[in-house]
Amino acid sequence: MDIGHRLRTIREERGLSQRELAAKAGLTNGTISLIEKNKTSPSVASLKSLLDAIPISMAEFFSPLEDAETPKVFYRQSEFIEISPSSEGQVSLRQLGNAEQHSLQVLHETYPPGADTGPELLVHDGEEAGVVISGEIEVTVDNAVSVLAPGDGYMFDSRLPHRFRNIGTVTCVVVSACTPPSF
Repeated sequence: MDIGHRLRTIREERGLSQRELAAKAGLTNGTISLIEKNKTSPSVASLKSLLDAIPISMAEFFSPLEDAETPKVFYRQSEFIEISPSSEGQVSLRQLGNAEQHSLQVLHETYPPGADTGPELLVHDGEEAGVVISGEIEVTVDNAVSVLAPGDGYMFDSRLPHRFRNIGTVTCVVVSACTPPSF
């Protein structure tokens, strides 16, 4: 998905200038311009701030057009929706199906060593849970911090400030769910 083009299209549909969106999201209009020109990729937290300022959920932003009459049940790995496309050293978030058509959002998350969801703590409506498949991940929820290993999991109210960070030396993979789809 062309994130920059999609962001510009939605911003313009909502009648927002780059400057207005930047002010609402707490970013500079130069940053918005770079994102829209695909000259930089936003962190997960920055993209979430932008979409909250519009307002539009991550699920809606990345939702493909699926035929509502014949719901899709099975998805191949190549059919997952790239919410945060993988790039060198960055978090990759891949969504299973169109979360706008369901009450549950499922993500396949990959954190290379040193990658995190961004310096700003995430906050959004809903609850989320996940299980670490491989590697280790440091999870911060409100004032609690824990390093989770394969087989470990988490579950919390997403309205609490939270962050995910790979402080290890190997890639970490997490499968998570959020309900309702608000991320």
